Amino acid sequence: MARVGLTVERLVAAAADMADEVGFDNVSISALARRFGVRDASLYSHVRSLQDLRTRLALHAGGELIDRIAAAVAGRAGKEALRAFAGAYRDYALEHPGRYAATQIRLDQALIADSPALRRTAEITYGMLRAYGLTEPDLTDAVRLLRSTFHGYCVLEGAGGFGADRDVRASWEKAVDALHLALTHWPREAHDDD
Repeated sequence: MARVGLTVERLVAAAADMADEVGFDNVSISALARRFGVRDASLYSHVRSLQDLRTRLALHAGGELIDRIAAAVAGRAGKEALRAFAGAYRDYALEHPGRYAATQIRLDQALIADSPALRRTAEITYGMLRAYGLTEPDLTDAVRLLRSTFHGYCVLEGAGGFGADRDVRASWEKAVDALHLALTHWPREAHDDD
């Protein structure tokens, strides 16, 4: 084992590359072991199972994605922040389709609470939306709108699902503009004391 220098970090990084090359669903312990020229059993001293590897990959990719988003939105607010957030999200999803797919798996709530990257994701996303004057429960609703719009668009675009002559980036920009209008004119949740 020492000859190949296996570590959890190297395994996760290799799994991330593999996910982008062959798809997240095709990442396996056997394929990863072949990549390192070792037997499957050699990997089990670093990861407990395929699920453990995929969870680690999801956390790794989520960290990469939020780092990119954080850099894009730094110093921006409102529509400018939303555009930067959306652009960073889309670019990551299209450049790293397997890693992006990993970010969509359902994770154990305890792992989410313990993950600095996932806490940072919530802080940055909710912080951006607070600039629109949103509070709970509207914040959660707005996050769900953004996530479902961004995810759906990226998955369709990545699969070649947009066949019209219209430039895909132009449609993306219109969608982000529409989201800005929706956030600006958000139908606020009525509170009992209103």
